[in-house]
Amino acid sequence: MIRIINRLTVLPRYIVILIDQFLILFSVSLAFLLRFNFDTTIVLEYNPFPGILVFLLASLFSTFMTKSYAGIVRYTGIQDGLRIVRTELLSMVLIVLINLIYHYNAGRNIIPFSVVFISFFISSLLLYQYRLMVKNVFTFYKGGHRSKVPVIVFGAGVAGFLTKQALESDMTSQYKLVAFIDDDPKKNGKDINGIKIYSVDKLGELAAKFKAKKLIIAIKRLSIDRKNEIVDEALNHQLRVSYVTSFEKWIRNNFDVKEIRDVNIEDLLGREVIRLNNSAIEADLTGKVICITGAAGSIGSELARQALSFKPQKLILIDQAESPLYEIERELASKSLQTNIVVFVADVCNKVRMHRIFSENRPQILFHAAAYKHVPLMESNPSEAVSVNIFGTRQLADLAVEFKLQKFVMISTDKAVNPTNVMGCTKRIAEIYVQSLDRHLELLGKASKTSFVTTRFGNVLGSNGSVIPIFKEQIQKGGPLTVTHPDITRYFMTIPEACELVIEAGVMGQGGEIFIFDMGKPMKIYDLAKKMVMLSGKELNKDIEIVFTGLRDGEKLYEELLNDKENTILTHHEKIMKAKVSEYQYDEICRNLDLLEDFIHDRNEHKMVTLMKEIVPEYKSNYSRFQVLDVAP
Repeated sequence: MIRIINRLTVLPRYIVILIDQFLILFSVSLAFLLRFNFDTTIVLEYNPFPGILVFLLASLFSTFMTKSYAGIVRYTGIQDGLRIVRTELLSMVLIVLINLIYHYNAGRNIIPFSVVFISFFISSLLLYQYRLMVKNVFTFYKGGHRSKVPVIVFGAGVAGFLTKQALESDMTSQYKLVAFIDDDPKKNGKDINGIKIYSVDKLGELAAKFKAKKLIIAIKRLSIDRKNEIVDEALNHQLRVSYVTSFEKWIRNNFDVKEIRDVNIEDLLGREVIRLNNSAIEADLTGKVICITGAAGSIGSELARQALSFKPQKLILIDQAESPLYEIERELASKSLQTNIVVFVADVCNKVRMHRIFSENRPQILFHAAAYKHVPLMESNPSEAVSVNIFGTRQLADLAVEFKLQKFVMISTDKAVNPTNVMGCTKRIAEIYVQSLDRHLELLGKASKTSFVTTRFGNVLGSNGSVIPIFKEQIQKGGPLTVTHPDITRYFMTIPEACELVIEAGVMGQGGEIFIFDMGKPMKIYDLAKKMVMLSGKELNKDIEIVFTGLRDGEKLYEELLNDKENTILTHHEKIMKAKVSEYQYDEICRNLDLLEDFIHDRNEHKMVTLMKEIVPEYKSNYSRFQVLDVAP
């Protein structure tokens, strides 16, 4: 018997229909007996057989009309119950109509109305209950009787109930629900279908009592802070943590346990959904020609995705990276037929090439994300950092003025504040140039001038070469995880959040502003590494170690968004502030940049970095060969 059930994956539909008809026959027969107090003599005198035949035919017709047989019996849920009720209601309506027609012609009912109503309730109950019985048999014999891993679910609401249904419905699932925990004290001590609900502070006791191995978060709306608290508590008790990605399929009775996946570090470092001024953004971007440099990078590609959603007339993508640029072009082309997407493999430092692109495509808004960003690499190759980050930006800014762009939005970095490395200083000088150019155009009284806006933020999660992908790779290899210093801290922001704020700041900017974003609280990289090891199910210093390698060239322990002489002005968006920074004269910065360009051509790195330190006095090298150039105070 067990072998037969194990081989049987789906109960054939003809068997479902036959069982349904048998139960309906039983229901109407029982209804006749109940109606006449189990007096078979009276029942036979009434001649119930024509009525029973009509009842069976009406039920069979209703079954095919509503396809109540279509559901897979072993996955029976609430939706199947509702489908059965609809089938039996339709059957009852048909029989009532037949009864009325028969009574009109023969002067009597073919089946008593009371029998019709009684059989409706009996058949609905029996049809649903037998499906649940079959489901339980399948569940037991296809794995339910085997030993399963005990799990605890956080959230004893509708979402928690659906999670329980999903775990019980999937016969391949290796998990068994043993307890619910919930923040609501009113639920404490109650149960959901036999599974007791406990308060959250009992998590450690429950994990030990049931020998639980996993905690599943099953709450639709849970703040990031609360999610972190729950995850930390679970990890302290050696519990793996998962969460339900979406409840929509489960609500539709499609209980796929693939909706439950492990929590990763990005889920814990993200923040609440940003509210954007979409009407203002639409007015600024819809129907426009938008250009994005560095479009194949982490920030540039996400900017392209978000910009595309506002239906620009044309989207121009520029990058040197051929393969990633091809991939983002394919992705965007599949999402929109309204926007003309054009791509250029080009170097922003190539003046002739960039001039031709601007001349032929006439962009109106430019998001400038092209830059070299890796600190140690740029410390070793300062000329490249200066060429791309400073002179590439200068060239694009000048082209924006020449071709009368409406807006130039530059992507900067928190490393531009009190820079300790070449990369950070090049970004600060680029900020200085575009801001001074905006002020210069304003003084010239150009009414239709290009507005230059700078956005400044910290590390983004999952960007190319960032610490999180590196840690993931190291964990997959079994470690060790390499951290430069036990006290090093960084701000983190998700790529979509950063790009949403870039677009919002770009729209609100009138020209000359440097906007900084609320990056939340900085996080120790060592703590980040520890949590990633624990989330992977490994034990720190047993399965995987963390080793300290020392600060790299130009690296500092913590990043800042403003230097000591700067402060901020609030804007209408709570996550965007305007920085009050030291401003420079346009003519002065131009003279310095011309001299800096000469040093590049002369390949004189020391003179080049010395001049950069003069332009940005707060630039003090750290763990770098250029420390010798710093003037002692």
